[in-house]
Amino acid sequence: MTSEEIRPATAADVPAVKAVTDAAFTPYIERIGVVPVPMEADHAANVAAGKVFVTGDPVIGLVVVEAREDHLFLDSIAVHPDAHGTGVGRRLLHFVDARARALGLHEVRLYTNAMMWENQQIYPKYGYELTERREDGPYDRIHYRKRLA
Repeated sequence: MTSEEIRPATAADVPAVKAVTDAAFTPYIERIGVVPVPMEADHAANVAAGKVFVTGDPVIGLVVVEAREDHLFLDSIAVHPDAHGTGVGRRLLHFVDARARALGLHEVRLYTNAMMWENQQIYPKYGYELTERREDGPYDRIHYRKRLA
């Protein structure tokens, strides 16, 4: 696998999926006051369900996506801090668009914690528009969507 390739995760990738997710989200625990949802995900179940796609050897980035009736839900995107600024996140976001199109879906939706303000700078640069802000239990979430041509 080249470092540019994005592929479905396998059972052997589960420890790396957890490690990259934890590395990416741990810095937010203190800021938001709770453990981010992606850190508590059942990574093995998500991989087994075909929802997880990874890049790098070793894995340095991943997305967790779920096809819904009228959109692709981007449940999580994680890039290991050592790979920040190398274009991994950009490639993963482009992959999500391509995945949605391949599934015949014309919209991608996601949400991010309002305290993860870096994401609020990133997503609009990739064509995502803010749709709403909603509190969901202990989480203050900002919802985005991207309509695909």
